[in-house]
Amino acid sequence: MASKAPVKKTAAKPATKTPARPAGEVRIIGGQWKRSKLPVADQAGLRPTPDRVRETLFNWLGQDLTGWSCVDAFAGTGALGFEAASRGAKEVILVEQDSALVVQLRKTKKQLKADAVQVQRGDGIGALKAWPAASADLVFLDPPFDANLFDAALQAAARAVASGGYIYLEAPSAWGEEQLAPLGLSLYRHLKAGAVHAHLLQRS
Repeated sequence: MASKAPVKKTAAKPATKTPARPAGEVRIIGGQWKRSKLPVADQAGLRPTPDRVRETLFNWLGQDLTGWSCVDAFAGTGALGFEAASRGAKEVILVEQDSALVVQLRKTKKQLKADAVQVQRGDGIGALKAWPAASADLVFLDPPFDANLFDAALQAAARAVASGGYIYLEAPSAWGEEQLAPLGLSLYRHLKAGAVHAHLLQRS
């Protein structure tokens, strides 16, 4: 996600090849699939929400998501969406553009027998724009930090989420009320963990 050049016998110090980071895993924190492992591919830009942050997020949400309708617009490993389904959400849509990640998400869905989960290959912002207005209880937004998608993603999510519903936003910087109020959103909770700002926003 580098082509090999022929080795030249010279006095120069050979370039060192950075070893590939081995594929890892994250665990579902709570609910019916507690401690189940989700694979994390060795892929550029793939940045699963850390366990501690997910645990805090679902503490904020009250642990039990029974009956909720959720959209994970940049699913990646699916950690957020599968966590919601594990805690009782009735409908979880995982949207992911990368075909290899989509294959893995479908494999995980099958392994967990996660009937409430649907996996869609596509653009997360487009999926939110097509979502019935004001009908989602919870939208997860964790776009690539270098893709400049935050404004468009928040606008689409604000349209899709129901009054009183929530948007979880991961970003490299904090979002304040002056940025959120024009979208009809308010800051419910905020956490900084390393370089990540985790926000729970509410639709007013």
